Amino acid sequence: MGTDTKSYQIGVIRGDGIGPEIIAEALKVLDKAAKIYGFTLQYTELCLGGSSIDRYGVPLTEETIEKAKQCDAVLMGSIGGDPKTSPWYQLEPSKRPEAGLLGIRKALGLFANLRFSKLYDDLMDSCPLKESIAREGIDFVILRELTGGLYFGAHKTWTKDGEDMASDELLYSDHEIRRIAVKAFDAAMLRGKKMTLVDKANVLDSSRLWRKVVQDVAKDYPEVEVDYMYVDNASMQLVRRPSQFDVVLTENMFGDILSDEASMVTGSIGMQPSASLAEGSFGLYEPSHGSAPDIAGKDLANPLATILSAAMMLRYSLGQEEAALAIEKAVEEVLKTYRTADLVSDRDDVEQVGCSKMGTLVADALG
Repeated sequence: MGTDTKSYQIGVIRGDGIGPEIIAEALKVLDKAAKIYGFTLQYTELCLGGSSIDRYGVPLTEETIEKAKQCDAVLMGSIGGDPKTSPWYQLEPSKRPEAGLLGIRKALGLFANLRFSKLYDDLMDSCPLKESIAREGIDFVILRELTGGLYFGAHKTWTKDGEDMASDELLYSDHEIRRIAVKAFDAAMLRGKKMTLVDKANVLDSSRLWRKVVQDVAKDYPEVEVDYMYVDNASMQLVRRPSQFDVVLTENMFGDILSDEASMVTGSIGMQPSASLAEGSFGLYEPSHGSAPDIAGKDLANPLATILSAAMMLRYSLGQEEAALAIEKAVEEVLKTYRTADLVSDRDDVEQVGCSKMGTLVADALG
């Protein structure tokens, strides 16, 4: 048992849809871990996304930004609703829930997104890949640049000669690439000392700059094996032989697409945690999946991605490695016997449970 008596301020964004349910279970586990490992957590409630639109008329307020800046880290549930039925999606894009996500990433300087893809032995039957491929092992992390590129470049729509036209600017600087490249190499040093840059350097000038900067940063990490892969090939390799990857570094849009593909390689996006990091130790932690409004309030959601995101928060922002490892081991232990609906198995020795029960089981396994 640890002896650290530090106190941490954690911003909590409960979010939309299943967000409040999965956050409740993550807090249940965090409180148990804090009690066991001798630190305290104080929570500051923050509002973002659809709930912020309902309350304030905008997806992100200055008050939320300022409160978040006073915290050591932020834990967030899922944001958004059903685009087909929610009134939030009758608004212009800049006022929809997801605009709040882009806004808070920019305001807090969250430039590096980490998504971990790990296939647990007891979820082998949930993996959509051939067993021979899955048995090789799947355990890699995608580092996605989060505040630059196509999503944050200039967007323009106009009419020329009676025809509608549109353009989106993909812009990166040496500084933006270098700072996330350093984080990728640091991550590789802590893992298998292998890093893959995914780009489209045969076509895009921006990708050629990425490659140039990464090659320069690599000189400071002689122990790390570096390779380079075009994004179209990488998308195939993720399902052909995912065991070849350790740390994957890529730009914003490529990372957005590849990380969702990677989530299904491990059986369910409900198992994929995510961290968005700023300079220093501050980070925002959230599950990779959406708000699943169709099952909200039904106790069907899988809280494990959120619980694992909370473990990442303990590791990367709070320095509580022992507690983080304990949570991850507790999740692995619980999966031997219990599953939520998204991980339903034909195995006779596995019991299906709801969101609340799964959180309780993980918290109990810590003890």
